Amino acid sequence: MPTFIILLILFAALLHASWNALLRGGTDKLWSMTIMCVAVAIVSTIGAFFMPAPARESWFYAGLSALLHVGYNLFLVRTYRSGDLGQTYPISRGSSPVLITLCASIFAGEVVQTGTMIGIALVSAGIISLAFKGRKLHVANLPYALGTGCFIAAYSVTDGIGGRLSGAPMAYTAWMCALWGVLMPITYVCLRDVRSLVSVRPGLVTSLGGGVVSLLAYGIVIYAMTLAPMGAVSALRETSVLFAALLGYLFLGESLTARKILSCVVIAAGTIIIG
Repeated sequence: MPTFIILLILFAALLHASWNALLRGGTDKLWSMTIMCVAVAIVSTIGAFFMPAPARESWFYAGLSALLHVGYNLFLVRTYRSGDLGQTYPISRGSSPVLITLCASIFAGEVVQTGTMIGIALVSAGIISLAFKGRKLHVANLPYALGTGCFIAAYSVTDGIGGRLSGAPMAYTAWMCALWGVLMPITYVCLRDVRSLVSVRPGLVTSLGGGVVSLLAYGIVIYAMTLAPMGAVSALRETSVLFAALLGYLFLGESLTARKILSCVVIAAGTIIIG
């Protein structure tokens, strides 16, 4: 994998950790996520006017991905409410690289080299190990966390194929994200009401900024998936867990235990092997 692609993905991982930290800090996570999507829709729509349209063959994948992203949003918000974030988040993110590698081989005909597969497995194992407390993993939190991981795998492979067919990955990203950014507020209104969506609350500016950051992060990932195996890109993106641990230690007063440090070492080793 070219060095500049690796560096781009790691930068996207840092951005990904940042916007998840913003979402975690919100008191009403569904509202925060929806406002983020509004920002995504506005920026994507403006950007689409200045880009060539993606190839017609990719339109189906853009629509399907937008729907999958809404499902992912709902599961992610539910995951954040259902259990300890320190357990659910690693399961969601750690399960996705292996699922993506499997789905990419089935639906996109990708063949992953043995060394890369070992690196992906190490990254996933290292991330999932962060979810354990001692030797225990509370299964009550697993359904939504694994469901979130499945949605991540589904939309990632969909966008990997769509981005490759589009001939213009950034335009594809803009179209897909604009549609996703419209569908999410509609979903919110169906679940709640218009008044609560348009109300001005603390965290509005933060959520809007988080939406822009998430758009940039995922645009980089879609671009990378047009040039490299989807599973490897996903594994590198999930190093966001490393950045999240570091941000939590530096700014949120979270501890860095020996187990967490060992898990981070395993993730870093997998990243090096992939690279």
